[in-house]
Amino acid sequence: MPGQTTENNFQLSGYYLGASTTIACQHDQRFSFCTYAPPSILKDGPEEYRLLVAVHSSDRDYQDIRMQFANLAEEQKLIILAPLFPSGIADRNDNDNYKYIAYRDIRFDLLLLQMIEEAAALYNINVDRFALFGFSGGAHFAHRFFYLHPTRLSAVSIAAPGSVTLMNPDQDWWVGTRNMEELFGCSLNFPAMRQVPAQLLVGNEDTNTQAITHQTGRGKWMPGANGAGTTRIDRLYTLYENWRSHDLNVTIEEIAGVGHSSPPLADPAAKFFTKHMRE
Repeated sequence: MPGQTTENNFQLSGYYLGASTTIACQHDQRFSFCTYAPPSILKDGPEEYRLLVAVHSSDRDYQDIRMQFANLAEEQKLIILAPLFPSGIADRNDNDNYKYIAYRDIRFDLLLLQMIEEAAALYNINVDRFALFGFSGGAHFAHRFFYLHPTRLSAVSIAAPGSVTLMNPDQDWWVGTRNMEELFGCSLNFPAMRQVPAQLLVGNEDTNTQAITHQTGRGKWMPGANGAGTTRIDRLYTLYENWRSHDLNVTIEEIAGVGHSSPPLADPAAKFFTKHMRE
C-alpha cells in the first residue's frame, strides 16, 4: 500500500492508517504491537495527536482491545497502541508473566516503552506522557506499570484485574512493594502518582473466582496472594482503599449488568480519558 503525504510533509504508509497491521518491536522481535491511527492525522498533521496504550487480557485480544477505542481516537485525536505479549516466551507453559512486569531477563514495562518510542517515530507524535488502559491481565500489567513509571502517564484506567499489588512495605512483590527497589531500581514516587488521575472499573456480575484463586505452591502463588479478597470486585475495592489511604487521585465504578467483559468497561474508560488525558 503506497505512502501518503500531505501539505504538512507528513508521510505515512497506508498500512499504518486506521487499523494497522501487526508491527514487530524492533528492540525485541519476539514481541509486537498494532495501532489505530485516524486517517485525519494526514490532514491535521501529527502535532495535536496523543497516545493511548491499551493492554490485552490473557486471551491476547490485542487487536480487539485496540478497536474498542477507535471512536475515541477519532474524536480526541489519539493514536491507539496495543502491545502483544505472546504466551510461551522463555517458558512454553507461561501465560501470565507479562502481568507481573518482570520474568527472567524480560522487563515487560521496558518493552512497552520501547514500542512507544517506535510508534512515536512512526507517527511523529509526542509521547512524553500517555494514557494507559488495561483489562483483566492487562489491568494487572497497567497498575504495576503505574507504580514504576508514573511520570510517563497522563491517566490510567484499571479494568477488572484478577490480582492486585498493594502499596505495602511489609510484603514483597507482587503482593506488596517492599522489594521494588531491589527488583526494578526504583521506589514508589508518591508525589508523581498523585498527579495521575486513576480509574478502577469492574462489572458488578464479575464474580467467578476459578481463574483468579492462587493455589498454594503453583504458578504465581506467594504468601498473601489471595489476601486482597475473593472476587475481582473484592480485590479492586481493596486496591481502591489502599490507593485512597495514600491520597491518590482515584475513582472506582461498578458497571451494572456486566460480567468479565472488556467492551462494556471500555466505554466508561473512554469517558474518563476524554476528561483527563489532556489536562
